[in-house]
Amino acid sequence: MTTRPITAHTSDITVRDMTADDCEAVATVRVRGWQAAYAGMMPQAYLDALDIAEDAERRRRFLAERNTVVNAVAERPGLGVIGWACYGPYRADGRRFARGELYAIYVLPEQRGTGAGRALMAEMLARAAAEGFPDLSLWVLKENAPARRFYERAGFAPDGAEEPFEVGGVLVPEMRYVRTLSPPAAG
Repeated sequence: MTTRPITAHTSDITVRDMTADDCEAVATVRVRGWQAAYAGMMPQAYLDALDIAEDAERRRRFLAERNTVVNAVAERPGLGVIGWACYGPYRADGRRFARGELYAIYVLPEQRGTGAGRALMAEMLARAAAEGFPDLSLWVLKENAPARRFYERAGFAPDGAEEPFEVGGVLVPEMRYVRTLSPPAAG
């Protein structure tokens, strides 16, 4: 799969391809994002036990091994990496499909509402469409109303699929959202 490099600017936010040097910052975004977004929806002991160093090592391995996953970061001058998103082929039952899936999109809690999430989403949608994915799916916690509103504003809609996600021994209900992608305009 061939992809074009990411370099998009939205006001003072730059979205670019993630590199191995970003793993620590991305782990910080992911861990702090989970702890803020999922408080009260997942076991607190699980959220408290999330470790940035362990997650950074996992990010390094994923970045080195998964060539079909597109990872991007959002940066703001003076702050560095403030957000991260990734997508790739849709996954189900251990198989990958021709459809696309947004695996993750997180912004530092103090950067929510600043346009970083919208900039990341716009780039992920553009890249997935350019790669020829007919649509993009994602899974969101059913109770996560702020995330659901964000996805709905980005053109995603629930398709009726739901399944539980096991976190720290607790089943947390998720629902799938889907957005049809438009093919890139002919140049």
